[in-house]
Amino acid sequence: MSKEEFQYLFEAYFDALRTHIFYRCGDVDLASDIAQESFVRLWEKRDRIRNDNLKGLLYKIANDFFVSSYRKKQTRDEYSKYVKCPDFGESPQEQMLYTELKKKYGEVLSNMPETQRTAFLLNRNDELSYAEIAIRLQISVKAVEKRISAALKVLRKHLLDE
Repeated sequence: MSKEEFQYLFEAYFDALRTHIFYRCGDVDLASDIAQESFVRLWEKRDRIRNDNLKGLLYKIANDFFVSSYRKKQTRDEYSKYVKCPDFGESPQEQMLYTELKKKYGEVLSNMPETQRTAFLLNRNDELSYAEIAIRLQISVKAVEKRISAALKVLRKHLLDE
């Protein structure tokens, strides 16, 4: 196979091969890598192949790479279940900053008007929508928006500005 034939093959089938692998794995980067590796393997073996069905051979090589990649991933995933990496956590300084921020957050929440705090916590902690909060508190959605907005302003003022 000459360079010109290989270049024609690459231009003709690379995108189709990458799409084929993408449909199997759902990962664009992996599909691109496998398609490239398939063409590299084809080029390396160019002296030993016949030009009968290069497209079929290319797809076979790509599928073999995909299966190999899948098996390696399965093995890594299985191994990672049993291996525990040491948890170094955050530095003492980061832990201290987090503790201070958490304390300040609690203080700001406790000093916030109850109406704002309730609406804010229902939204953030209970993950309720504004409409669900409005129903629960028997107020309008606009009132919920106003309360949460005011709560966020208070939090921003006390946590970010200081």
